[in-house]
Amino acid sequence: MAQNPSSSFSFSGIVCSTFGHNYLITRKVTEHIKEYRCSHCGKEVTNTFSGNLEALTSKNKQINTSLALFFEKKMKRYYATS
Repeated sequence: MAQNPSSSFSFSGIVCSTFGHNYLITRKVTEHIKEYRCSHCGKEVTNTFSGNLEALTSKNKQINTSLALFFEKKMKRYYATS
């Protein structure tokens, strides 16, 4: 049986599938929403509004960017009136 040359062996993939991902925070969108990246395989995820982790797609990146801008404006307004 011929092997597919595009599929390559990944030690980091085995580490993640065996022991789980080691997520590090890459971006703090709000106080509760963050973006994470696995230090082994590079998989990116984000929190959903319900608190679950979801794959970081281009749609989720756009949502997080808009949410971060809204949150930043809200905090500026909050601290300006305090």
